[in-house]
Amino acid sequence: MAPTEKTHRVKDLDTLKALGHPLRIQLYRALHVAGTATASQLAEQVDEAVSLVSYHLRKLAAHGIIEEAEGRGGDARERWWRPTATGIATREEDFSDGPERAAVHTAVSRVFARQRGELYQSYLDTKSAWSDDWRHAAFSSEHWLALTAAELDEMGEELNALVRSWRRRGEAAREAGDTEGRENVAVHTYGFPFRT
Repeated sequence: MAPTEKTHRVKDLDTLKALGHPLRIQLYRALHVAGTATASQLAEQVDEAVSLVSYHLRKLAAHGIIEEAEGRGGDARERWWRPTATGIATREEDFSDGPERAAVHTAVSRVFARQRGELYQSYLDTKSAWSDDWRHAAFSSEHWLALTAAELDEMGEELNALVRSWRRRGEAAREAGDTEGRENVAVHTYGFPFRT
């Protein structure tokens, strides 16, 4: 069973700290792409020891980021895991009430940003291995807009709704057996103020 269409909004500092470990973020992403997986399967993907991966998966589960997936066959000694939601979000407003909380939020946001950049750089390094169709479909863009904070917030909500509709479309196609030519796709969007 897939996670409910919802975003897990992290608001407490302990969960944010637990999520902020770089390996845990990698494991969460790998698990999200797989849907369900065991520690052994994830350990192969991140090139770490199964015992270490199991430890980090239990930490994520203790904070409600992932959960055990019931009904999987095979070895009863090995746990199957799945994400509890279709995404994770953190918001500055939930951590701005103290310097430690704000610092942790910034540090965790930097880990996410670095790993997103690394994922895109990995694509750039290997794009010659992708077909022309995929190379032509991939995009990277940057736009400069003059908006109010309220308008930026509204745009972010619209972008998230658009991405959710495409996620549902892809999931429905996979469930219907339409897997021909279908790959995992990362979409990263940012919206933030800056001054010149």
